[in-house]
Amino acid sequence: MFNILKENIQDYFIGQSTIEKDKLVANILLNFPELKESSINVYLSLLKKEGVIQNPSRGIYALEEMNSYIPTIDIKQKRLFRKIKKDLPFIDFCIWNTKWLNEFMLHQPFKYYTVLEIEKDAIEPVFYLLKEQGKPVFLEPDADTFDLYINNSEDVIILKQLITESPLQEIENILIPTLEKLLVDMTIDTNLYSAQQGEIKLIFTSAFEKYTVNKNRMKRYSYRRNRENEIEKLTNLTLANIA
Repeated sequence: MFNILKENIQDYFIGQSTIEKDKLVANILLNFPELKESSINVYLSLLKKEGVIQNPSRGIYALEEMNSYIPTIDIKQKRLFRKIKKDLPFIDFCIWNTKWLNEFMLHQPFKYYTVLEIEKDAIEPVFYLLKEQGKPVFLEPDADTFDLYINNSEDVIILKQLITESPLQEIENILIPTLEKLLVDMTIDTNLYSAQQGEIKLIFTSAFEKYTVNKNRMKRYSYRRNRENEIEKLTNLTLANIA
């Protein structure tokens, strides 16, 4: 029976890249009513071990392994990160660019910002360091600052406080936010993510379809930011739409 299920498992993914476990089990039972649910769970575990199916997040199966989110870090961002790391080697910070979100959006913004998220005690030293170098840098800008200055400037660098225990990843020795962090933050930091506010549901759907999103990591970080319920609803809605 296991070999028969292995040969036909792809039929349950026709027209969809992922499927909820409960739905997959129910569909298998329709075709093989003689099977017990416990037996199906064993078979699914074996298929996972053999690499036939993947389990990108809890309760979700995928036929093929989904990609990890690894955005392109351009040379300016690398130089900026390394410069700060050289001058202030012991601080915690990460770097990213709002352009990275374009791949998830329908309407493409024309303005992009480099963002440095820095631990609380180091954010002002970094601000003055960049100011001395003549960089167009803004510290925790509000909506008025965006409207009056940032939206009319080029190559802007925005500094904001790095939330403790933020999920980060290291790419080419550069620390950047994980996809989970970006998704959670855009529901909160509406000034910085103003261009994305009208497309948050689309962005979530695109992100979940294209990449592996760690739901547990997202849940922990959303709890840190007091957005656990909102993020859980958005995540469940997204999974329902792509199932």
